[in-house]
Parts: sequence; C-alpha cells; structure tokens
Amino acid sequence: MSDKPTREQAEAAVRTLLSWAGENPSREGLLDTPKRVVEAYGDWFSGYAEDPEEFLRRTFEEVAGYDEMIVLRDIEFESHCEHHMAPIIGRAHVGYLPDGKVVGISKLARVVETYARRFQVQEKMTAQIARCIEHVLMPRGVAVVVEAAHECMTTRGIHKRGVSMVTSKMLGAFREDARTRTEFLQFIGMQHGR
Repeated sequence: MSDKPTREQAEAAVRTLLSWAGENPSREGLLDTPKRVVEAYGDWFSGYAEDPEEFLRRTFEEVAGYDEMIVLRDIEFESHCEHHMAPIIGRAHVGYLPDGKVVGISKLARVVETYARRFQVQEKMTAQIARCIEHVLMPRGVAVVVEAAHECMTTRGIHKRGVSMVTSKMLGAFREDARTRTEFLQFIGMQHGR
C-alpha cells in the first residue's frame, strides 16, 4: 500500500488518542506508549503481510490412498473486530476431505492465524478460511467452525460476559451430505442442531 502512514505518523496518532481520552501523552508513564502501541499493531496485524494460500501450496500425495476426513480442532486465535478495533478471542475447527493430496496440519493453523491477524468480522473470517482451503487444496469438501468472544460486546456497549458467537462455513460434501457434516460436528464436540 503506497499510502501507508510512516511510523512517526502512527505514533503521533496514538498521542492524539491519548490526549482525546484526557491523558497527557508527555507524562513519564506514557512517553513510550505510542512506540509500544505501534509495535503491538505490527504484531497484531501481521496477517496483512502474509498470503495464506502460500502455506497450503506444499502438499503430500503419498498418503496410501487416505481419503477420509481430516480435522484440526481447537486452533486458538486472537483477532480484532473491524468495527471497534476490540479483541476477538476464540478457536477455530477446520476439516476437509482430501482428494489425492493432504497438507501439513500446521499449515491449516497458519491459515487461521493469517486471517485472524487482520481486522475482522467473524462471519467473514470463517468464510475466508474455508474458501482459501477449497481454492488451493481442491478437496471434496471443507468445513470451518469458529467460536469466539467479542470484547466489543463484553467491555463496552451491552457489557455481556460469557457470550460466544459460533459461525460455520460448509462447502462441498460437508454442505451436501448431512452425515458428513454430522461426523465433523461430532469430531469437534458439537452436537448436530445445536
């Protein structure tokens, strides 16, 4: 992005927000805060610098004809909502039915991580993960379920704690075959219809 602000401009924006909140950005305890916030943003939003499809390009075909469901459960992630820039903390479950090739399981977690490290809406992130796996691996089906707590709801506005949102995206056999979908939901510990 050619119009990306400089680090100095980003730090100045943090000082402006501190002043707007009623603080003195020149106070001793806040002198390094703009620098720390910009560094944190570099980590939290590192997903913009990565291509999730690249993680899936190295596949393995010598799997002795294995064509049953592959599921990676409980992939923990931290993201930020694009509406309030507040944290989204959750876990994703990813499954696919291979069609002649499989991918290393850590690569599935990297796909989740890359999309999570961008400003997100949970529904969009769920669909992005599923579509990425479908596009690169071309499996017979993909299933993604994401469960997350949204701090924009627990720390502001309605202030409701202990609430989690569940989203899913089912493609191919997971969408077309209720038995396949049910098997996946059992694998990840969710009852069908719940």
